Amino acid sequence: MSNEFFNPKPVEELTFTDDGMFQAVLHQENVCADLIERLLHVKVSRVEYPELEKQIAPFFTTKGVRLDVYLKDEDKVIDIEIQCYRQKALGKRTRYYQSMIDMDSLMKGQPYPQMKESYILFICKEDPFKTGEKDEKGNDIYYGLPCYTFRNTCEENPLVNLNDKSLKVVYNASAYEQEKDKRVRDFLSYVFNGQTGEDDFTNRLEAIVAKLKDNDEFRSDYAAMNLHDYDLTTRAEEAGREKGLVEGAQKKAIEDAKNLLREGDPPEKVSRCIGLSLEEVNKLAQEIAAEKPQKQ
Repeated sequence: MSNEFFNPKPVEELTFTDDGMFQAVLHQENVCADLIERLLHVKVSRVEYPELEKQIAPFFTTKGVRLDVYLKDEDKVIDIEIQCYRQKALGKRTRYYQSMIDMDSLMKGQPYPQMKESYILFICKEDPFKTGEKDEKGNDIYYGLPCYTFRNTCEENPLVNLNDKSLKVVYNASAYEQEKDKRVRDFLSYVFNGQTGEDDFTNRLEAIVAKLKDNDEFRSDYAAMNLHDYDLTTRAEEAGREKGLVEGAQKKAIEDAKNLLREGDPPEKVSRCIGLSLEEVNKLAQEIAAEKPQKQ
């Protein structure tokens, strides 16, 4: 994203699904526990929010991925992500997040048998899974399920349980009307439409959102988060420009070397004049020789 178009939402316009607000709301333990019970149908006894980024920084910062909400209880680790727009390679994204969670456990010396159950929960506004087919207007067709649950299974015999204690669940809020569980349906409707209706939990979420907008600490944290993202974008753009300049200079040096070689200058002289290594120039000379038509 170019900094020219880096224009985060004002605090007053934030909704539950917006970056920053989602994390803040779910960092209230009772709210987070209720959401997990509603969407994953599991109980959490005690919610802990480990600072994953600091714990495994050499790995975590490599791809610049920031987990939305990462939490633990006595026997589970859960990553909750919100996706307002369709993202490419969601499956590989869940795989990467899973590796971050596992690395967090293993770097603390936890043996394999003691690794906790792990859950990757994605809450998506739009269906992330295409069928691979198109409709009569050429638009992508999606599967349209309100929930997709993924476990590692054995193709030869589904009764064989790998028992790796990992589960990935992806909710598609756009298909909320197809969801049979009323509590889940009400939540997905809130995510997709922004309307709470009569559901107590979504009304509670909306009340927390309104309260946070007037909270000075949240407003300061939100501004700091946007400044951090702006700095990351700036650094990425500068690195891209520098890479482009280097690649452009390299390309020009290669073209100049080829021209001198075609004019008959020896590789040693070309290397000194252009600044390429003798090995690179000799390779270019071989390429030029291969371009010449062979005598019959």
